[in-house]
Amino acid sequence: MIASPLKPLALTAALLTLPGVAFAESLTVYSAGPDALIQGLAADFTAESGIRVDVFQGTTGQVMARLESEQANPLADVVISASWESAEALHEQGLLHEYRSPNAETVPDFLTSDHYVAQGISALALVWNRNSEVPQPADWSDLTDEVYRDQVTMPDPSQSGAAFELVTGLLTAMGEEETWRLIEALRDNGMIVPGPNARALNPVLQGAKSVVFGAVDYISLGQQADGEAIEVIFPASGTVIAPRPMMILASTQQPEAAERFIDFVLSEQGQARVAASYLMPARSDIDANRPLLDELSLIEVDAQEMGARRETILARFREVVGD
Repeated sequence: MIASPLKPLALTAALLTLPGVAFAESLTVYSAGPDALIQGLAADFTAESGIRVDVFQGTTGQVMARLESEQANPLADVVISASWESAEALHEQGLLHEYRSPNAETVPDFLTSDHYVAQGISALALVWNRNSEVPQPADWSDLTDEVYRDQVTMPDPSQSGAAFELVTGLLTAMGEEETWRLIEALRDNGMIVPGPNARALNPVLQGAKSVVFGAVDYISLGQQADGEAIEVIFPASGTVIAPRPMMILASTQQPEAAERFIDFVLSEQGQARVAASYLMPARSDIDANRPLLDELSLIEVDAQEMGARRETILARFREVVGD
């Protein structure tokens, strides 16, 4: 259940008239999914600290839109996004509180800064339905083969930050011409781009399609653990990661409580909960029942450069695949 960060004024006023009622310190956290992860972290933090956490959970786009609409009266204290680019943008606007958690000592340098730090990391993968009649693919380009005609889906990079990261990774590794030739070949082979991540994955889970090109790994790994007949394949030619940044807004009225929350998420207990959601923990000393960074072939992407080209890249993608 999504808890609204808005506090009912009438109820607050009524409670203030009652003797002996004390209000615990509270935080408002806006978080991209998964919902079970943030609800679990919030409950664990409250149990440890006594600080209530009000959660708004949605997609990264919904979280950022809410922040923008509340600029005149910010309500969030802590924000967790599924897009590293969003943290960089907020920092450039001077909207983030400076804090580096002592629990970030084992977080790799490229996943932490003085203003934001990864909660966890996902990677992009191929997801193949084992019950389909097509062979298991090994690499991105395999899906241009005739055997995969009309059997492939892809999340829309304009609606999925992770899918956009994949496109930028391909552009980095393969170059402009080869990348758009690959996307064109996938289109010509009947690939569909139905929307965000779930809309691309569901047809494969249901057996209507056979392979997702660019699935967010933790969602699929969780489905696989729950018994779905799918395989999550990380191409040897390389993939990209999508770190999930946590940040404290400079407008917070509860900086110490917000810092304690960041510390908790980066604690062994918090990172174990991250791992249980099939994300890679941000800390390198926490185990997870899934491939970790050192087990993947990663494409290094200049996120700042690609972020600056975002609209151009998306326009080109729409031109190639069709609106």
